[in-house]
Amino acid sequence: MVEVKWTPVIIGLVIAIILGLIIDMVLPGWGVIGYLIATIYVGYTVAGGYMNGAIHGALVGVVAGIIGAILALIIGTAAAGLAAGAIAAVVVLVLAAIIDGIIGAIGGAIGAAIKGE
Repeated sequence: MVEVKWTPVIIGLVIAIILGLIIDMVLPGWGVIGYLIATIYVGYTVAGGYMNGAIHGALVGVVAGIIGAILALIIGTAAAGLAAGAIAAVVVLVLAAIIDGIIGAIGGAIGAAIKGE
């Protein structure tokens, strides 16, 4: 069983959200690069090899994806109306959690590989 190291995870979440928003403003649709950079940091910071880096990276990716989807829910509901925005946001929430979790696991493994564990 993996013991979650919360300090790198929380720092990774903050980095993912901030970088994701900044990159998405500059290059619309490319905010996922911020998630990848954050999960590489998390994978590098935690010790324990590829699997531990991948698990921590996936955790950051899933939680950051959920937070981003909740923000999209709030914005989408305000823009598209309650019913249409809510349905679209639920779909986005599920997809964001899956896709960002996979990207986070890859980033965490890359970070562990860079560290050389």
